[in-house]
Amino acid sequence: MLTQIINGRIFTPQGWLNEGSVLMRDGKIIEVTNCDLALIGAKLIDAKGMYIVPGFICMHAHGGGGHDFTECTEEAFRTAVHSHLTHGATTNFPTLSSTTFENLYKAAAICEKLMDEPNSPIMGLHIEGPYLNKKMAGGQYAEYVKDIDEAEYKNFVESTRCVRRWDAAPELSGALEFASYLRDKGILVAVSHTEAEYEEIKKAYKAGFTHAAHFYNAMPGFHKRREYKYEGTVESVYLTDGMSIELIADGAHLPATILRLAYKLKGVDQTCLVTDALSFAGTNTTESNDPRYIIENGVCKLADRSALAGSIATNDALVRNMVKAGVPLGDALRMASETPAKIMGVDNRKGSLEKGKDADIVIMDNDLQIRAVWQMGELVEKTNTLF
Repeated sequence: MLTQIINGRIFTPQGWLNEGSVLMRDGKIIEVTNCDLALIGAKLIDAKGMYIVPGFICMHAHGGGGHDFTECTEEAFRTAVHSHLTHGATTNFPTLSSTTFENLYKAAAICEKLMDEPNSPIMGLHIEGPYLNKKMAGGQYAEYVKDIDEAEYKNFVESTRCVRRWDAAPELSGALEFASYLRDKGILVAVSHTEAEYEEIKKAYKAGFTHAAHFYNAMPGFHKRREYKYEGTVESVYLTDGMSIELIADGAHLPATILRLAYKLKGVDQTCLVTDALSFAGTNTTESNDPRYIIENGVCKLADRSALAGSIATNDALVRNMVKAGVPLGDALRMASETPAKIMGVDNRKGSLEKGKDADIVIMDNDLQIRAVWQMGELVEKTNTLF
């Protein structure tokens, strides 16, 4: 059936379209037009002056809705993905924390099965670890963090088609070869849980590390050793032209000043918004059922309060927080949709409202609260809709 959304502010790659409509049918956007006259035979959706924007790309989240992807069950995957979907994340790359390779094989099998379902919101697997700097493990499962094993990761990658991103610490022995191999396979490689400095970051970028996970978190900034000063990973990433970043804009991991600084220095085209969400995201949970964590002040912390462990945010909250930090709404939306779609290599289908792309559409009210979500043209259940 042809569906027409009218009477809203439409966000397009060219900017805002204040009078127009979005037409969708069979899971695709048929047209984004400046004409808002109702078409005969179309199902008409009145956006009532609200924002019509692209679906968000969830490129780094460990769980949601009470489940973690490392549970390696279909229920965990479906529940977590759907939880984020109801908050506007129409495309999802489930994230696996450091775990055993036995679990990675299980997760890959589930991911492939769900990807093969018609109109699936899952477009690949994101692995964070286990090849991380043990000193920077933070909220990761430290007992699984390990050195790089070439045979191990090659055997795994060759066994599956779903891996789209893998994060590691570039200072580890074998990391450059790891990145080069994954790059040649078309897999995004990101620096994560690292203390690499400028020369190491330069070599890493050349080898294939083109992205920085949860920027500023689990990586050092400017520091001293004895009487001398050294750039940290943060400054090194800023200085590396072409290396993209992601920000946990949950209102806790980074203050508004740092959000604005990263936006100013890296720009919209190199900055993504991510939740880095744990299982508690998208729930009303106020107490952790995991003894390692506590939930406090809207964020998840290690139980001893030594570090933040992950967020409980959803993608719509990221957009609201960037706007509160002083970033224009259009740029915040691009960092939640268009830019991550490009970086994850799915911008031929996702990330913007354009003719021929998937009908992944979100309506947000003037307070930037979700009012409706369509994923591949289908209205998502349990969303606060307009009708």
